[in-house]
Amino acid sequence: MSCPICQKDPDAKYRPFCSRRCADVDLGRWLNGSYAVASQDPEDLEKAAEEIAEGRGAIH
Repeated sequence: MSCPICQKDPDAKYRPFCSRRCADVDLGRWLNGSYAVASQDPEDLEKAAEEIAEGRGAIH
């Protein structure tokens, strides 16, 4: 298995990553929503549309 960020061999200290940098890049992606899975639930879509209309749906 290679580092999911840069494809180098992983370091046991940072497994599955090769370095602290790649681990931090991955954490940043989680925190900014890059790994979010979109919902197909109609209720979620309605709620999101309402929040956007009210001006509170965007993450700043």
